[in-house]
Amino acid sequence: MEKNIFNNKIQNMKNYIMFEIKAKQNELAPMLKAKNRAPIALSMGAPVEKVPDFVIKKTIEYLNIDSLHTYSTPKGETKFLEAVKDRMKRRFNVELNSKTEIFSLIGSKEGLANMIKALVNPNENEKDQDVILIPTPGYASYSQMIKASNARSYGVELKKEDDYQPDMNKVLEKYIKEGNDPKKIKALIINYPNNPLGCTCKFEYLQHCVDFCNKFGILLISDNAYSEMYFDENSKPHSALECKGAMDCCIEMYSFSKSYAMTGWRLGYAVGNPTAITMLSRQKSTVDTGIFKVLQYAGADLLTSEEGQKYIDEQNQKFKNKLIKFTAGLKSLGYKIDVPKTTFYLWLEIPKRFKDCVEFANEMLEKSGIVVVPGTAFDKNALRHVRLSVVAKDEDLDEIIRRMREDGFEFEK
Repeated sequence: MEKNIFNNKIQNMKNYIMFEIKAKQNELAPMLKAKNRAPIALSMGAPVEKVPDFVIKKTIEYLNIDSLHTYSTPKGETKFLEAVKDRMKRRFNVELNSKTEIFSLIGSKEGLANMIKALVNPNENEKDQDVILIPTPGYASYSQMIKASNARSYGVELKKEDDYQPDMNKVLEKYIKEGNDPKKIKALIINYPNNPLGCTCKFEYLQHCVDFCNKFGILLISDNAYSEMYFDENSKPHSALECKGAMDCCIEMYSFSKSYAMTGWRLGYAVGNPTAITMLSRQKSTVDTGIFKVLQYAGADLLTSEEGQKYIDEQNQKFKNKLIKFTAGLKSLGYKIDVPKTTFYLWLEIPKRFKDCVEFANEMLEKSGIVVVPGTAFDKNALRHVRLSVVAKDEDLDEIIRRMREDGFEFEK
């Protein structure tokens, strides 16, 4: 079949980088095992802990109810929507209407992609394309989703000197000075806690983003997938919907993947502005018929249970301990790195002797079996950093430090 019958953008897109890295890891695995360097992955942000026993028991219980094996709807089952409503009230003190302001998702990634499709008017002429503002560095899929929808992304730089909280008015000034049309901007995506930086933001900054979006009539898309991954009560993440005026401009995405290690279950939800929820509903009604009812029922019980919160608290303590120990190991090798306040990600500067992050990541894999992600996966200009997902078992994290020391990966010799 001729390749050119397919969408022009898709023809020229690459696979998601995490899948490419996994494929290379699998290809090299026999050689690495033969030299006692079996691959240890710090690449994909996927917790390796067991999912809560509570949700497994609930799933088994609901599997035996015949009526739960029929079609659901994209919007979600009433039980699930009410559980989300309860969770948002208890966690963030945000009041929601379960009929108009909550929507089920097959994971937050799918929700983001469908929200983008519902927003932009596809146009192959780049100059005339709708624009979505995205954080850089940021989740690699943001730009891919936008490109696949025949729209354009514009990077909002997250800099240490700004505490990773850029002034959006200055961003807009820069955007206009570069010859861009502000009327083309459809949305701003924010991601706090952040992938890949592991940073979070102050509540006042969320209000700044809400005010900016309301002022210019654009949608604020808050990717809050890491909202439950924090290691200090003083850094406990907020919901953008807590802000004044947020319901006029904001939709927020949540996932069970990080909070409960339920990456394969593909369960999440969107909450916020009722018009945005309606548009997301229309888009999703053309592509899926909802989440398996059993998963929704079990997930609903987990959201509202004491067991669910206990699991989050215990996992956060485990991740905190991992990060403290692993960063200490990296520091012993000369790396300058601090324990993040949120998420399990480390944004690591590479030694000067390496040409760039791709060379560093390739050598780490091919020589030592350590799988990391080049910074350029998250920002084309992030040539001197790699991202580490500190999700491996404790003994594997110890092994990584040992290999780095033996194989010459100290920061500077």
